[in-house]
Amino acid sequence: MRQIFLNGRLLTAKGLLSDATLVVANGQIEAIGKNLPTPPDAEVIDLSGDYLAPGLLDLQVNGGGGVLFNDSPTIEAIAAIGEAHLKRGTTSFLPTLISDDLDKVATAISAVDAAIEAGIPGVAGIHLEGPFLNAMRKGVHDSRKFRVLDEAAIELLSSLRLGKTLITLAPETAPDGAIFELARRGGQVFAGHTEATYEQILLAEGEGLRGFTHIFNAMSPLTSRAPGVVGAALTSQHSFAGLIADGVHVHPANLKLVARLLGPERTVLVSDAMPTMGSAQDWFMLKGEKIEARGLTCYTPDGVLAGSNLSLLDGVRTMVSQGGASLEDALTMASLAPARAMGLMDKLGTLRAGGRADFVRLTEGGNLLGVWQGGKQRLGQ
Repeated sequence: MRQIFLNGRLLTAKGLLSDATLVVANGQIEAIGKNLPTPPDAEVIDLSGDYLAPGLLDLQVNGGGGVLFNDSPTIEAIAAIGEAHLKRGTTSFLPTLISDDLDKVATAISAVDAAIEAGIPGVAGIHLEGPFLNAMRKGVHDSRKFRVLDEAAIELLSSLRLGKTLITLAPETAPDGAIFELARRGGQVFAGHTEATYEQILLAEGEGLRGFTHIFNAMSPLTSRAPGVVGAALTSQHSFAGLIADGVHVHPANLKLVARLLGPERTVLVSDAMPTMGSAQDWFMLKGEKIEARGLTCYTPDGVLAGSNLSLLDGVRTMVSQGGASLEDALTMASLAPARAMGLMDKLGTLRAGGRADFVRLTEGGNLLGVWQGGKQRLGQ
């Protein structure tokens, strides 16, 4: 049976389409536009002027629903994390492994392949955040796990059979040609936890560096005579920048700066979510330390930022309330931009004929009313 969504404000890659109709059949968007015919046997949903936006795509999900991917790199953990985020509008995500031993990396890659093969909803690939990072910008990563990127490691990082692989590394620690080789094999390489100079980032972009992980955090800053990684990111003509919009990781003025310079199609909202997101428990253990969630942010006992308690939709709202973005632009940062960054535009990130029927229904104020994944309603009435 076809589903017909009428009288909505539909967020497409070409902008907002008002008083429009969307037709879903067999888990895909069949048509989108105005004054479309309504088959007599179709299920009709009157949106009454609400927004229908692409399902959100989160490229940095460490955990959720009480589960940390590092602690449990299994199909069951991936499914539980995905379910927790789905309830908040994220229909696709990359389970993210924080720096760990290479055998744990291999286990995580195998688990993601198995999850995709088993049809676990929403798994778009994997994000390997380390262990090829700079100890000077380690954040809460365990620098004892850091490794040199050699040929065997490149082989491992390129071993995912299904889905996309996002690799966060410190370019200044990578051998010449390593980024090129990872990109040649299909990896999307971002700079993060890095002390690189502006010039080193330019060289890395020449090899295929595609973006920056949680801009402003754990990277060399912008100064008057040394633009650093932040300066390279903000002046790049083609790269993407992941942005944690929890109101703490990045000052509101800098939220505005990134959005203004990169625009909504290259500003990639990420949650950097930890297990507390979607859980009744406001703490978890990481490397033997008790990490506490306070508001939308997680902290170590001595006050170091340790990821977030953020859903991607929370990030959208923060970009509107603190970053000065319109709801349409903020939603683009959480759907179209990450899809473009990962090369997933054929399936995700926008409402278009032939695309997967993953979308969310929202009020004008950004309140979540419904979630559809593969054409099936997963949340709402």
